[in-house]
Amino acid sequence: MKLREIAELVDARFVTGADQAEREVTSAFAADLLSDVLAMVQDEGVLLITGMITPQVVRVAEVMNMCAVLFVRGKVPAAATVAYAVGTGIPLLATRRIMFEACGILYQAGVEAAQRKRMPLDDGSPDAPRP
Repeated sequence: MKLREIAELVDARFVTGADQAEREVTSAFAADLLSDVLAMVQDEGVLLITGMITPQVVRVAEVMNMCAVLFVRGKVPAAATVAYAVGTGIPLLATRRIMFEACGILYQAGVEAAQRKRMPLDDGSPDAPRP
């Protein structure tokens, strides 16, 4: 799915990178903890959905070869975040929708969840806490 289509679905606007509206989104991952993004995402071309608006979000997106960042909950990134994104070429989008709603809309429209790295609960490890 194209970034343009993503923006239309969740009523988002481009903060930066509108010229990249035809960029392809392969999957999406939502988190506010950047350590979770670094620890769990293994794909490239992923759309990061987050409420974090600091420059570190763009740094993580750059390191992880993500295709774009979608800010939720009506948050607008700081000037430093926007400037860093322009320098890296990573498009930033913003929507008023909450994270749960944005994720649900995109999932229903066929956007797949990003493949994640294996975690302790995946294999029933004895170190995994029991419910």
